[in-house]
Amino acid sequence: MTDSSSFLPVDVAVIGGGPAGLMAAEVMGRAGLNVHLFDAMPSVGRKFLLAGKGGMNLTHAEALPAFVGRYGAQADHLRPLLETFGPRAVRDWATGLGISTFVGSSQRVFPTDMKAAPLLRAWLHRLRHPEAGGTPVGFHMRHRWTGWDGTALVFDTPQGPLRVQSRAAVLALGGASWARLGSDGAWVPRLQAEGVDVAPLQPSNCGFDVAGGWSPFFLERFAGQPFKSVAVRFTDSLGNGFQRKGEFVATATGVEGSLIYAVSGLLRDQIAREGRATFELDLLPDRTAEQVLAQVAHPRGSRSLSSHLKSRLGLEGIKMAIVNELLSKDAMHEPARLAAALKALPITLAAARPIDEAISSAGGVRWEGLDDGLMVRSRPGLFCAGEMLDWEAPTGGYLLTACLASGVAAGEGVRRWLAT
Repeated sequence: MTDSSSFLPVDVAVIGGGPAGLMAAEVMGRAGLNVHLFDAMPSVGRKFLLAGKGGMNLTHAEALPAFVGRYGAQADHLRPLLETFGPRAVRDWATGLGISTFVGSSQRVFPTDMKAAPLLRAWLHRLRHPEAGGTPVGFHMRHRWTGWDGTALVFDTPQGPLRVQSRAAVLALGGASWARLGSDGAWVPRLQAEGVDVAPLQPSNCGFDVAGGWSPFFLERFAGQPFKSVAVRFTDSLGNGFQRKGEFVATATGVEGSLIYAVSGLLRDQIAREGRATFELDLLPDRTAEQVLAQVAHPRGSRSLSSHLKSRLGLEGIKMAIVNELLSKDAMHEPARLAAALKALPITLAAARPIDEAISSAGGVRWEGLDDGLMVRSRPGLFCAGEMLDWEAPTGGYLLTACLASGVAAGEGVRRWLAT
């Protein structure tokens, strides 16, 4: 921690103690720069630790061209960063910290013990006690950045206001999801006031509210239950398509979960354009439409329709409930319409859930305002990294890998700029 003085001179100030900030600090400390990292929270890596609570997904083992393609419209901007520090480099970096990794059945890469805390502890130890030639990184917790006073960075601290004069600064303040862990988006108006162009922050990897809400019956009995072995199809008004098998969850207001997160960007943007978005839910993705129709149309005798569908198609529980929820009584008793709905049940969404509930956020500092080293063109010496840049990605290791890669790029950018 700093002492009670109100002024601190440093080579480089890193603001934000998530993966991007820590990686930028590591790169610069290894280069011998005097790096001080500031974070508003009591400790660093809080979102990193929470994200790894169910198993720390570090990266993904698919081939790099496919990996880069997961970043959609921003893939070209991220490609050079990921070519420098991509999935293989992430695994090598973890190994260098004493953390072995393995590739799961879904090609996701995890630490062998599946935990985030040992990796973070090893990382912080190396930052504080670098190998020969490196400089220890100074850590300053509960230091909330509030802007500039001339060229000095200003922080609110437990000891009162602190002004930090640095030769360069790296902002790695995250987006606007999970504000309680430090990413609150408060940096946006500060950078805009400095002439930095920022794309509006939006929820990504998020849930959605269904139009009109669920009925009281469905809400009481099925909110919180998963749809398993289903598929989602969606084509937006611009012709962008999505189709994937997986699972998701019915919530009190709509839907969320891995399959919804994967298509959330398209759904969110469609709602912004049209006011709503409708995807098709395939409740029986392992059966063809012809097979489903044959089973629905099979004579059922005295059995109820629900018993018939359970017997012939294994349809029960939340899958049967969603059909009753969204299909009219007339359609339920017309085999062709019912069979078509089982393969393409339309679910209309009215709004994305609030950004603070989202796993990540889209939008941020636009790439056009940055140079190749991620320095802000309008403010030389100021660099940006991590989720505060204008990109988004699905879950599966893509978010963390890009944050780490951008931290490397910003750290190298600072090193080169200070050497000129």
